[in-house]
Amino acid sequence: MPRTLKLWEGKYSMRTMMLITIMVLLTMTMAKSEETVETKVKNYIVKEWNDIKEFQKAGWEEGKKQNAENWSKLKSLLGIN
Repeated sequence: MPRTLKLWEGKYSMRTMMLITIMVLLTMTMAKSEETVETKVKNYIVKEWNDIKEFQKAGWEEGKKQNAENWSKLKSLLGIN
């Protein structure tokens, strides 16, 4: 039997070793996921901000066209032009 196993023999069961390993892995993934969640949130906010700007720009352009058409119809109705 290797020396490492002899040191652990009788002191810790396999179940305890598995629990320690799982806890270490969970801790590592939680620390890593916090960084990615923060990055994901920042990216989401920037993407939404850009989408809103694009939507508003398109809406304003359509509104300006419609406003110009309405004025021309109103002027022709009143006989101004």
